[in-house]
Amino acid sequence: MRAIIVEDEELARQELAFLIETHSAIEIVAQFEDGLDALKYLQTEQVDVLFLDINIPSIDGVLLAQNLSRFSVKPYIVFITAYKEHAAEAFEIEALDYILKPYSELRIKAMLHKLEGVYTARGRQSEEGQHAVSDKVNLWRNEKIIVVDADDIYYASAQEKTTAVMTRTEEYSMALSISDFHSRLPQDKFFRCHRSYLVNLSKIKEIIPWFNNTYLLRLHDLDFEVPVSRSKVKEFRQIMRL
Repeated sequence: MRAIIVEDEELARQELAFLIETHSAIEIVAQFEDGLDALKYLQTEQVDVLFLDINIPSIDGVLLAQNLSRFSVKPYIVFITAYKEHAAEAFEIEALDYILKPYSELRIKAMLHKLEGVYTARGRQSEEGQHAVSDKVNLWRNEKIIVVDADDIYYASAQEKTTAVMTRTEEYSMALSISDFHSRLPQDKFFRCHRSYLVNLSKIKEIIPWFNNTYLLRLHDLDFEVPVSRSKVKEFRQIMRL
């Protein structure tokens, strides 16, 4: 199980990491002091659980958890707070549990036991085929995570360090290579037609013969042509039965 800790007090962060690693097999893969930094990390990295302080800079823990609730695959959330009255707020957004500061080692052990139980149960569901590739995709725009139906994506193009993703009306940016972004999409619907482009096959309106036996693809609703490279022509012809 992979986890991150989001806590702006260094000593509290170190103590919690020590207790988690002492009493469980959970791997702490990153630690953050700031909510916005954690949100940016989670846009490209998948973890199983967040240990999340409520009072943190930039984006408080409750707002960060609300953003995560829109993810297609949601991590478990364990809130950290010095104030017991915040517990009700935690459960309103379906947090798994909360722990109070100063930490009780017995309380943390009980929480970890509960976490491992629900994680194991989810794993069994995955083995039974219920953890299929999602048709929802988390996209990034204006420092917000937007959940989009994969079928609403028309094409994506590789930029210098990111991937631009186009729907009919909006452009999004992903801090991923185009190969990594493609791996998150339903493979039967999206084709990597060029080193720098992938296209939603269902959005193709016209296939135009182009230079050197390649093609340009005109898409429904968009005034844009996506190229098919020479190295992809044979595979594209097979897919489109040309």
